[in-house]
Amino acid sequence: MTEKFNLNRAAAVALMAVLSLAICFIILGSISVELIAEMGIDSGQFGNLVLGLFLTSCIVQLFVGPIVDKVGYKPVAILGFIITSLSMLLLALATSFSLALFACILMGVGAMSLNTVGNTLLPVVLFKGKDPARASNFGNAFFALGYVLTPLLIVLMLNTLNLGYNNALIIISILMIVFLLITLTVSFPKVSIGFKFSMAFKVLAKPAVIIAALALFCYISLEVSMATWIRMLMEELYGAGAGASSALSTGVVLSLFGVAMMVGRFLTSAIKNLTAIGPKILILMSIISLLAIVLMMVATSPLLGIFAVILAGLAFAPIFPTIVGVTFSKFDPSLYGSIFGIMFSIGLLGGTFVPNMIGNLTVDSTVQQSLSVAAIMAGILIVISFVIGRAGKAKQE
Repeated sequence: MTEKFNLNRAAAVALMAVLSLAICFIILGSISVELIAEMGIDSGQFGNLVLGLFLTSCIVQLFVGPIVDKVGYKPVAILGFIITSLSMLLLALATSFSLALFACILMGVGAMSLNTVGNTLLPVVLFKGKDPARASNFGNAFFALGYVLTPLLIVLMLNTLNLGYNNALIIISILMIVFLLITLTVSFPKVSIGFKFSMAFKVLAKPAVIIAALALFCYISLEVSMATWIRMLMEELYGAGAGASSALSTGVVLSLFGVAMMVGRFLTSAIKNLTAIGPKILILMSIISLLAIVLMMVATSPLLGIFAVILAGLAFAPIFPTIVGVTFSKFDPSLYGSIFGIMFSIGLLGGTFVPNMIGNLTVDSTVQQSLSVAAIMAGILIVISFVIGRAGKAKQE
């Protein structure tokens, strides 16, 4: 009974970790309009803040895994919550671009610490460790929950309470401390599935890992681009729409993106033996993702833009966890962490450079026009999804 109770509490920490990761990934998009106005920067400089967060994440992701193997889940989770809390506080107090950039770099360190703990612990503590695809989908539904709650908090603070985005960041910083205090009371399973450098070259040479890493490069570039630029896209559509005054606020629209992802992942996690049909799901959802982005590009009213955002959230929902679960199914569980470390690090390169590219293009055009970059990434993902489907028929040793 005690062991089961500890596993449940460890699962709670894993879910808090992926929730916090989502907050880190979407916070800049949630405060984009206010941050740009407050600091007097342009969209290109704002894109550099996103670049700082995700480039740091790419590098840190490769090193956090071995640390988890050596010291365990708990110390890394503690460190992650502390650093994330500090980064939110620094961003709240930042009065210059350089200080905001430093806060984003620090946030990348905290985010990847929590990412590694959450996404390698979930397959161990959920569904008795027997269904990694379902565990990944269920756990990452809480990641989507972070996409829901964060923009809503910003909307509440700005529009209802008439407080600045700085206060919302301070509240998030305090929330990380609460998560930290809970983590301090939990005992974690002593299971080593983290990334090992000795395994890196072995799994990197596997076609299934290379294909999955390329798929995540495309997917994470799409998810981060949506999280970063949806608010500014909707600002453009609200400004152009005749009924803008009665439309949903841009922050709520960003939350709707998170709601769609959360619902989609909870529904997908209810499917047993998900691995068997996973490749087909990836193909279908990749096609719908491209359709949603095209709708955003051609939308002339807020209503069509909102529909496209919701459609994108539903389509995105199962892609990341299904790629991870399908790929895990081809290898021994002792290699999960090594595989995840490589896939996610390469995937983050997409989240690092593609949103930044959109931001740079937006300086001389609009977000709506610049989404052509995202459309190209979605098209590439469709092609890769077909390859994953064929590779899924053969068990990798």
